[in-house]
Amino acid sequence: MFWKPKGYFKNRKVKRPSREEIEPHEIFLDNLAQKKEKEIGITEKKLEVPLSQKVLGGFYIVFLLIIFLLFLKTFQLQIIEGEKFSLLSEENKTRIIRIPAERGVMYDSLGNLLVKNIPSFDFVCDRRDLPPRKEERLRVVKEISEIIQKDFSQLEKEIEESGPNEVLLLQKIPHEILILLEAKGERFPGCKVEKNTTREYVSSPLFSHLLGFTGKIGKEELKNFQDYFITDLVGKSGIEKSYEEFLRGSPGKIYLEKDVFGNVRSKKEVSDPQPGKSLVLYLNADLQKKLAEELALTLQRVGAKKGAAVAMDPNTGGILALVSLPSFDNNLFARGITGEELEKIIEDPLQPLFNRAIAGEYATGSTIKPFIASAALQEKIIDPKKTIYVTGKIEVPHEYNPEIIYTFLDWRPHGLVDMRRAIAVSSNVYFYTVGGGYGEIKGLGPDRIKKYLSLFGWGKSTGIDLPQEKTGFLPDPAWKKEVIGENWFVGNTYHFSIGQGYLRITPLQVVSAFSAIANGGKLLKPQIVQKIIDTSGGEQKILKEFSPEIVRENFIDPENLKVVREGMREGVTYGSSVILDTLPVKAAAKTGTAETGREGYFHNWVAVFAPYENPQIVLTIVIEDVPQIQAAALPVAKNVLEWYFAK
Repeated sequence: MFWKPKGYFKNRKVKRPSREEIEPHEIFLDNLAQKKEKEIGITEKKLEVPLSQKVLGGFYIVFLLIIFLLFLKTFQLQIIEGEKFSLLSEENKTRIIRIPAERGVMYDSLGNLLVKNIPSFDFVCDRRDLPPRKEERLRVVKEISEIIQKDFSQLEKEIEESGPNEVLLLQKIPHEILILLEAKGERFPGCKVEKNTTREYVSSPLFSHLLGFTGKIGKEELKNFQDYFITDLVGKSGIEKSYEEFLRGSPGKIYLEKDVFGNVRSKKEVSDPQPGKSLVLYLNADLQKKLAEELALTLQRVGAKKGAAVAMDPNTGGILALVSLPSFDNNLFARGITGEELEKIIEDPLQPLFNRAIAGEYATGSTIKPFIASAALQEKIIDPKKTIYVTGKIEVPHEYNPEIIYTFLDWRPHGLVDMRRAIAVSSNVYFYTVGGGYGEIKGLGPDRIKKYLSLFGWGKSTGIDLPQEKTGFLPDPAWKKEVIGENWFVGNTYHFSIGQGYLRITPLQVVSAFSAIANGGKLLKPQIVQKIIDTSGGEQKILKEFSPEIVRENFIDPENLKVVREGMREGVTYGSSVILDTLPVKAAAKTGTAETGREGYFHNWVAVFAPYENPQIVLTIVIEDVPQIQAAALPVAKNVLEWYFAK
């Protein structure tokens, strides 16, 4: 035991943070513990180890990188894609309710209504407003599929895979289904019945190829057309398609603003619907009906099945009638054609959807001869009074072997013919001579034939205001060499001169060219629509009137055209079109019979204009695949023009 003076430990106190004093025995115990550690070789260890500078630097870089990435993402969302997400946000809370506009109608030149609008209803769902819970969503789709009689899985796929948010589930709802949908409307959140209109074509299929039809807007059209909706109908063919921008009108709009629960917070009408503009056509509906009836009767009489006819005003270019047979019922498409109905039409070998009047391409036969005559006179190939003796054939020796003789036949011997008589009796030999040359007459040759036919508008689009017009085709030596791999022979020129061989022309091009002969040398652009009108105010207001458009004029001297017209007139007084001489007015005409490549079948043509002194109508008719050589198109023209001028 050791002794320490009193008060020794008083000045040696160690204070803890809690201000507790260390007792003396704790000091002794700590001292003993340290001695024990030294005895067994254990030194005191530190509990905290400082991090190295490299580790701290790494943490700092990672932290800065994370901050930079967050900044980039914020920049992307707020600046780069800010407008996009703003629009999406706006779209989620805003709905545009469209008020359909009444589509414009069409009238013939006499004021007869050709198409009208009738009420219809569509069923539309907005995917944004369908129930968010999957079970409830499937329940809605299931019930809808049962009512509208659509396969459930197909309907579900249609909704989920639709591009736009709005999905058209049923168009032109039948009455019994409409009642069920209206009665159970509250069970289908996000879905509604919308009022619409559909087309009803008067006297279909009489005007089907001319007027065309409307149909449900397609996905690609919806992408390309501005301000269109999934329930809209658009013109698919004919005038409906060509004048879509005028006929459609502008739909009205109501803006709805919704909260996150889908409740309507505000409703604002932005615009009223503006009805579409109406069209007045050059068409004479009664003439169209008569022409179609006579053509159909003749097809049955001669054993043919296809034909086309076009009537044109040679003073304006207005199309008075346009018929293509067989035709189709455009109301089937307007109301929503079924798959079975569409398949039947498409698989029909007679191709009823095909508009032969503007897209059918045919060899013209002898209807080409007035144009060859015009070219020969213009190029001074022959004097119109010069006569050629026609025995019924022309013989041409081979260029390198005179023993080989090529014979080109006429349809009969004609004796002495000048140009007027050659047109009237349709002499092949005369036009072989002026077209390809024979004896002392050099002939036009293929290039000049093509040049003048082009001037008359053959081999190129006429520009008519109908879709899907074909251009026809005019051959030449360069084309034959390149495509067929053969040289052009004089026989090719002979065939070209009488409308046979490789050329292909549409009935519309033929009637347009004959109009230029009838009116004294003006090639006019064919036109279906006469004027665009606005009837929304109760009165008819003309917005646009189409004036006659001259494509070309003065390319044939008037005196030369006079000779050609006189030849066509003589064709009626004593020639190949003599049955027209009993018409109430004087007429001029040219017939044609073209080989088809099928033995014993021919395309039968006629082109007529009347009255002769002051032409008011040019009529062209073609009947396809007529068995044997017989009068087919000419009697149609006679009956139609008798009726037309009697009225």
